[in-house]
Amino acid sequence: MKKLLSLSILVFLSMIISPNLFSQGSTVMGLPYEEIHSKNDIAMPYQYVREADVMWSKIIWRRIEMTEKRNHILYEPIKPIGADKSLIDVILDGIENKGLTAFEAKISDAGSEFSHIMKETAINEKMGAKIITSVTYDPDGNPDTVYIPEPYASEEIDSYLVKELWFFDKQRSVLDVRIIGICPIRKFYDEITDPDHKNPRYSKVFWIHYPELRPILAKNQVYSAHTDVKNLTYDDIFQKRYFSSFIYQQSNPYNRSIALYESGLECLLEADRVKERIFNFEQDLWEY
Repeated sequence: MKKLLSLSILVFLSMIISPNLFSQGSTVMGLPYEEIHSKNDIAMPYQYVREADVMWSKIIWRRIEMTEKRNHILYEPIKPIGADKSLIDVILDGIENKGLTAFEAKISDAGSEFSHIMKETAINEKMGAKIITSVTYDPDGNPDTVYIPEPYASEEIDSYLVKELWFFDKQRSVLDVRIIGICPIRKFYDEITDPDHKNPRYSKVFWIHYPELRPILAKNQVYSAHTDVKNLTYDDIFQKRYFSSFIYQQSNPYNRSIALYESGLECLLEADRVKERIFNFEQDLWEY
């Protein structure tokens, strides 16, 4: 009787420890642990900020180039591999399947990035999707026009614009930053005027309101070619500032980007001066 009782207890404990072992239709786990990080991860809520507590603020536009080594994690994999997706594929999947709203991007739209909602056909066109016209002939020699849709190439997304607000919260006594929006930039070539691909062209695709995008980014982990352990999400990359960028524009009365009043090396030097002014503002608030 004691042996039977001990065996029953052993079986019960085994079912608790490894329920998949006795379940019907169970799948074999390929790892000694269950991957639940992305399933349970959520975007960490922001600290509440009152308008009366913001004693200083500045809107900054940054450009994130995919050619920078530190930013390769946003670009890879070029094509989705299972659950692994690049940043642009995560965003496009959010637009197509998760109700994410895309807004029209113009050449100069600083301050009005979220004014006009884009439709799916306009998004595909901006991404480079097109319809190729082909003429075929039937056995009687009659022409027949065939329209062949050519999908867009997500790997053409060469960089991103990021709009963010830097502000000092006197209630918490911190200089904080909040990303407001993100805009993919497509690099492409005009096959008619530039068949040798010597003069690249750049086009802003659409704007995405970042607070709406965050829950989607928090569910997608970053692909790394150096390790199979995935402990960072795309939301972590932006919230922890794990990316390389340069300042493209700051808010100003004339709504001008730095490239409109500086050129060449002076653009980078002016971007560094803007960054330094923000740093010095915070340092000047304290006494040592």
